[in-house]
Amino acid sequence: MSAPQGGWAGNHEEPTRRYPAAAEPQPQSDRPTVDAAKLWAGGFGTGVVAALVALVGILLVRGVFGIHILSPSEAGAYGSSATTTYAFGAFGVAILATGVVHMLLLLMPRPMSFFIWIMLLVIAVGVLIPFTVVADLESQIATAGLNFLIGICIMSLLNSVAGIATREPRRPGAGAG
Repeated sequence: MSAPQGGWAGNHEEPTRRYPAAAEPQPQSDRPTVDAAKLWAGGFGTGVVAALVALVGILLVRGVFGIHILSPSEAGAYGSSATTTYAFGAFGVAILATGVVHMLLLLMPRPMSFFIWIMLLVIAVGVLIPFTVVADLESQIATAGLNFLIGICIMSLLNSVAGIATREPRRPGAGAG
């Protein structure tokens, strides 16, 4: 065995390796943590579903029931570019709702209760707006029904996504057995 460069004398008084002091335990928050990647991926998926619900709803109402919403009757089953705008609008509302639920999850007590109330009121506005414009009653009812369906779709999917994207805080001693 070879001797250290400075020799053996005096080496026994000093430890050979310094260890960092143990980290102070961080105070545990009683708030759940949010997995933002899961939440926003689910929000994107919700937006796609909402846009498709809008598209299918318009095709059903215009093509099958013969009720002309969003476009004149000459526009056919798909309608016009207003149909595409409506579908993108549904997608945008879902993304906006994802941002709202993310903010609520981070800041509010009982965030999903607030989210449900906010969404129910937004759905009520979406259902009432068609009756404030001049149009045939059947077009107003069809548009209100479609807005209701899109709103319920967004609310229910984001409620599920938020539950999956939220992790309960670890309790001291949890998992020890």
